[in-house]
Amino acid sequence: QVQLVESGGGLVQAGGSLRLSCAASGRTFSSTAMDWFRQAPGMEREFVAAINRSGGIRIYADSVKGRFTISRDDAKNTLYLQMNSLKPEDTAVYYCALETTPYIRGSQADFASWGQGTQVTVSS
Repeated sequence: QVQLVESGGGLVQAGGSLRLSCAASGRTFSSTAMDWFRQAPGMEREFVAAINRSGGIRIYADSVKGRFTISRDDAKNTLYLQMNSLKPEDTAVYYCALETTPYIRGSQADFASWGQGTQVTVSS
């Protein structure tokens, strides 16, 4: 079982930046696609971004396209989410998730593991 631990969340003003990290234990990290999701209070969890095994394919939700960048460092077993030009509507708990295939299935995926989440709060 791969364990995922997110970090890097916090409080930031609108227009600011944060970089989230997701550290993974286990040998399967480099063989599968990985995703970021988020959940705001009272809302359903929503897809944010995903990256395939090689890192050559990345997809984003329309709401974050052009502002967020997903990346991975397989040598460090770590997934990242660089978030720029943050808006108050980006406030949520952010989760990383490990898919079970090397290609991206996003919100349709069967996930092998989820992190515990990290809080991001953007003030106006």
